[in-house]
Amino acid sequence: MDVKRFVKILNADFYTGVPDSQLKPLCNYLMAEYGIDQKHHVIAANEGNCTALAAGYHLATGKIPVVYMQNSGEGNIINPVASLLNDKVYAIPVIFVVGWRGEPGIHDEPQHIYQGQVTVKLLEDMDIRAFVIRQDTTMEDVSAAMKDFQKVLSQGKSVAFVIGKSGLSYDGKVKYVNDNTMRREEIIKHIVKVSGEDPIISTTGKASRELFEIRETNGQSHKYDFLTVGSMGHSSSIALGVAINKPQQKIWCIDGDGAALMHMGSMAVIGANAPANLVHIVINNGAHETVGGMPTVASKVDLVGVAKACGYHSAVKVYNFADLEKELNAAKQRNILSFIEVACAIGSRADLGRPTTKAVDNKECFMRYLATQI
Repeated sequence: MDVKRFVKILNADFYTGVPDSQLKPLCNYLMAEYGIDQKHHVIAANEGNCTALAAGYHLATGKIPVVYMQNSGEGNIINPVASLLNDKVYAIPVIFVVGWRGEPGIHDEPQHIYQGQVTVKLLEDMDIRAFVIRQDTTMEDVSAAMKDFQKVLSQGKSVAFVIGKSGLSYDGKVKYVNDNTMRREEIIKHIVKVSGEDPIISTTGKASRELFEIRETNGQSHKYDFLTVGSMGHSSSIALGVAINKPQQKIWCIDGDGAALMHMGSMAVIGANAPANLVHIVINNGAHETVGGMPTVASKVDLVGVAKACGYHSAVKVYNFADLEKELNAAKQRNILSFIEVACAIGSRADLGRPTTKAVDNKECFMRYLATQI
C-alpha cells in the first residue's frame, strides 16, 4: 500500500528507528517529509536505543510513538520491551513497524532465513500483537487492524505492523550524497593489497560483498576473510576474539560507521584489552547505504577521539588514497592497537554481486586458515 496512506492510518507525529531496505518507502518518506528532526524523526544507533527513545517521547508527551526496524533488530528490543514497555512494568505503548526479511517462502540471504522464520513468534512472545502487510493488503485491511490495535494500545501494550516484500510503496525520490571522494570498493582494494595474507573480518552489507568480489577478481582465495553477513555491529568484537587468540598474527577488521555506532561499547572493550595485532578500520560514509542510504550520526561524531578515549594506541582519520596507503602500511608494521577512520563517498556499483559460497563454508575455510597461523 502507499506509504502516505499507511502513515495517515498510524496517525503518529514521532518516528524513530534503524533503516531497513524492506522499509525504504517509509524511510524515504520520513526523510522527505521531516529529514532528521528531533520533534518528528530520529534515526537511532540501534533498535533498543530507539525503543528507549520512544519511551521517553511517550513519558514527555503522553502520545504513542512509532519505532521502525528490520526484523533482525528484534533481538535488540527484547530487553526494553520486556523490562520497560511491558504493561506489567511501565505500560508504555509503542507502534512497531518491522521489515520482514527472510519471510518463509520468499528467497532471501542466509542471515535472514532463521530470523524470518521466528519474526512473528518473537513478537508474540514479547506480547506484541502483530499484523502483516503484504503487497495485496488493502487500506481497509490496515485501517481495521489499526482500529483493533487502538484497544491494545490503550491498555499500555505495544503492537506491530510487519511489512512483507513490497508491502509499502512510495513514488517520491530521495538522493543521499556527501562530499567525500573515495569509494568504498577502492578503499577495500587498498586494504586487501596491504594486508596481504593477514586475516580480515568484514562487516555486514556491501563491504563484505565488495571484499568477496575483490578476491574473485584478484584470483585470490576467500580463506583470508570472515564475512560477517549478519549480526550488524559485532564484527569488531569477532575480530577482537580472533586477535586475542592469534597474538602473533596481524588481524584486520573492516567496519562501517552504522555498524560501529550500533554497538559502540565494543570499542571500549577493544581498547581495554588493547590487542597489539588488531587494526580496526571504520569506513565512514555517514549513511546506512546497504539498506538505502539514510544518514547515520557518524558524520557528526569524532570517532578518532572516541577510539583514543577508549584506549586505542593509534587513531587517525584519512580523506584521500595517499594518506590511506600511508596509514595502512604504518599499521601493518607497528605492533600496537590501531584505528583508522576513512572518509568515504556514498555509492556502489549497480552490478555488485553477493557471496556465492555458503556462510558455513566461509567459516570452515577461514578456521582452517587460522589454524595454520601461529
